[in-house]
Amino acid sequence: MSLPPEKASELKQIIHQQLVKMDVHGRIREVLAETIREELAPEHQQLSTEDLIKALRQRGIIDDVMKELKFVTDVNEKERTSAPKPSTHFVDREPPVLQKTNIDPTRRYLYLQVLGGKAFLEHLQEPEPLPGQICSTFTLCLHFRNQRFRSKPVPCACEPDFHDGFLLEVHKDSLGDGSKMVDATTMLSICDPVHMVLIKTDTFGETTLVASYFLEWRSVLAAENGITNVAVELLGVGTESKVSVGILNIRLEMYPQLSKTLSPEITNTQFALERQKTAEKERLFLVYAKQWWREYLQIRPTHNVRLVKIFAQDENGVNRPVCSYIRPLRAGRLLDTPRQAARFVSVLGYERAPVIGGGGGKQEQWCTLLAFLCRNKGDCEDHANLLCSLLLGFGLEAFVCVGTKAKGVPHTWVMTCGTDGTITFWESLTGHRYIHRPINPDDPPLVEQPKPLYPYRTIGCIFNHEKFLGNCQPSDAVEVCVFHLHDESKWKPMSGEAIKSVCSPGTTSSVPPFPPLCASTIDAAVTSNELELQLRILVSEHRKDLGLSTVWDDHLSYLLSPALAAYELERTTSISAGNEEFQDAVRRAVPDGHTFKGFPIHFVYRNARRAFATCLRSPFCEEIICCRGDQVRLAVRVRVFTYPESACAVWIMFACKYRSVL
Repeated sequence: MSLPPEKASELKQIIHQQLVKMDVHGRIREVLAETIREELAPEHQQLSTEDLIKALRQRGIIDDVMKELKFVTDVNEKERTSAPKPSTHFVDREPPVLQKTNIDPTRRYLYLQVLGGKAFLEHLQEPEPLPGQICSTFTLCLHFRNQRFRSKPVPCACEPDFHDGFLLEVHKDSLGDGSKMVDATTMLSICDPVHMVLIKTDTFGETTLVASYFLEWRSVLAAENGITNVAVELLGVGTESKVSVGILNIRLEMYPQLSKTLSPEITNTQFALERQKTAEKERLFLVYAKQWWREYLQIRPTHNVRLVKIFAQDENGVNRPVCSYIRPLRAGRLLDTPRQAARFVSVLGYERAPVIGGGGGKQEQWCTLLAFLCRNKGDCEDHANLLCSLLLGFGLEAFVCVGTKAKGVPHTWVMTCGTDGTITFWESLTGHRYIHRPINPDDPPLVEQPKPLYPYRTIGCIFNHEKFLGNCQPSDAVEVCVFHLHDESKWKPMSGEAIKSVCSPGTTSSVPPFPPLCASTIDAAVTSNELELQLRILVSEHRKDLGLSTVWDDHLSYLLSPALAAYELERTTSISAGNEEFQDAVRRAVPDGHTFKGFPIHFVYRNARRAFATCLRSPFCEEIICCRGDQVRLAVRVRVFTYPESACAVWIMFACKYRSVL
């Protein structure tokens, strides 16, 4: 590796300072004199370099120098290698050193520091966590112009100890502007906020959305010295969207410093103009939506009870047009096929929006994409919006459908229209796909009608980022619905221009930009091994309580791997493969006169104790785990399949073989 001349001279200077500090030159002179005196004959006082190095090594001087040198490993190199299994006990010998980041002097950066929090009153009574004790934590997630950041988790407290800095590059997503230095006036026109999402993770690893906040960072453009301190009040989500949850102290700084700052009057005028423009666009769209709805109701009085959803509330209680929750989303190299995208969305956790109190009413909360991804779980609407966005990114004509399932339960799912007219329904919670073949109610009774396999009963409207269509067919039953979307006698469209005015990205609007997907941080092999080990301990303890001994068959455990891989492949592609080889291997591993039993099960979380408790509720699995008989051998195999955003599919298979005694 060649170094530039200035770096080489800098390195030589550092080495020289280290040698002077340890007085290595003086010690070498002593060793040199001693070696000449003791080991060389007086007649030839010649000493080679090899002899001197050998003498220095024998006296431990080279070792001392090497110990004093501290090597800094490349952070990227460290991340490329797979993480070793964490030790159970460790001691920090050196104080932590903050990693330095190289800054391109030709670009503009916004340095955002979070300098602690206060007034998180819900955690006022929480005791100080003991060293090593597992406690609930806060994590702050940020998104700004296609860049995502995550803070270090800090223990939940009334005054959480956030101390993190994030270097946000301005003009990251456009190569043309990124190659030149932008001035304050140009940056004032960048209306993208910094989206901040606060997540709470409890001691069981369950996540809760605490707050979602859009930070207006451009006030720093009018600050003296290009530095400003902001106290951000975070409000709750859903039913608590008007309640304060805490305050974050934030410091904003521009790098390199601005040669000329703007006056506060200019920035405040710009913000007021933007708010006015956005409010006017939203007012005009609301007027249009009301007119459209009046026309829709005049077609048929029964349309009043159809699920036609034009607006939906986000986590902050803000009403947004439903079309703004969709945008073509490309996953880069993280997802390869539309079916893999459907599998990824299905392994994100499902959780209905929390409701305080009874009554059985469903709390509506359509999360922004960042809040959904950071929490790693959400309602069916969040799943459907993400899947529709990904399918649009893959070039398909996709829509979100709003309707009902059995017993009139409101539901959303995704639909794609093929160029040949094929209509496919995608269930975002499971990844299942269904081909829609409509029943013609006018056919004679003897004509055989297709039997629908999908769980959907009625459909009120469909929408994506450009279109909104209300179902105005005589019946809203899915099985008789015809998806001729250009036929306005069957589907009443909204104006594309009206939708574009409030939903298109890049315009001055209240719609948050979409974040990019992040690669998984989970090491599949390490996680699989850890879960398998924990399950073995749980099974052994459970059998011990029943007075049974446990003998594990490692070979049989290994043979279960192909089956788990085949199950995941089938979920992703709908193609079953490799079953013959698995069956053949099991037959060869189980001797004559012995019985083999296996039980596969699938989870989307990585909690071994919770998974084991669920498995014991199945009579088939309990029969294997509590197996009695002659020469009982048990096997368990865990296989974790990772997806973007640290989502994962966990497959577990328990098996046993024993001699059949009649």
